[in-house]
Amino acid sequence: MSLMEKANDCCFSSVLSIATLSSAAFVVTLILVRVLYVIYCSSRPLSKRASKPVSTLIILGSGGHTAEMLNLLAVLQKDRFKPRFYIAAATDNMSLQKALLLENNLASESGTDVAVTAQFMKIYRSREVGQSYITSVWTTLIATVHALWLMIKIRPEVILCNGPGTCIPLCVIAFIFKVLGIRWSSIFYVESIARVRRLSLSGLLLYKLWMADQIFVQWPQLQQQYPRATYVGRLM
Repeated sequence: MSLMEKANDCCFSSVLSIATLSSAAFVVTLILVRVLYVIYCSSRPLSKRASKPVSTLIILGSGGHTAEMLNLLAVLQKDRFKPRFYIAAATDNMSLQKALLLENNLASESGTDVAVTAQFMKIYRSREVGQSYITSVWTTLIATVHALWLMIKIRPEVILCNGPGTCIPLCVIAFIFKVLGIRWSSIFYVESIARVRRLSLSGLLLYKLWMADQIFVQWPQLQQQYPRATYVGRLM
């Protein structure tokens, strides 16, 4: 190969490398711009669509999380947020039963069929209590894939959650869907009344990563610690 051919090959390789880097930089820039746009617009009010019900995903956690969520749902505008999709961890045997009881009571009062207004589903749990962090990496990946399938199936317009780790994979998928323009799901996180000075791990992740449209806290000192949160007083 002549020196001229070698020089041409080097020039072509350099041009190709520059073009590849430029394309990659352009794609990354577009993604960052889209992420910033989603964060900027994510707090838009739902009142603009007040005449139309919004499909609502309700994420339940075991014990106190479910009790607080059901108390919150008791004052929710049922005709505004429907149909309602309840999701709980696969190992949680009580939360969905309590939600079903609530929906049965609502159906008997309104004379409607529960199957029309509510559905109940389970999701693989990211991490069990006491599970090692090493093995939880694998289970979290499984939970994320399961969350992806559920979000494609449900495609909610609103997501309500209040602390269980089960909500994180679902909220992550919802945020990615926003960025990709697949579905805009407004995420509303209500911190537990038991959290007085610090957010729970789930709340902290949603706050720090700017994934939640609004985070509601029930103590004024908690709002002072996290100024982007909204203090709403005691809800429970």
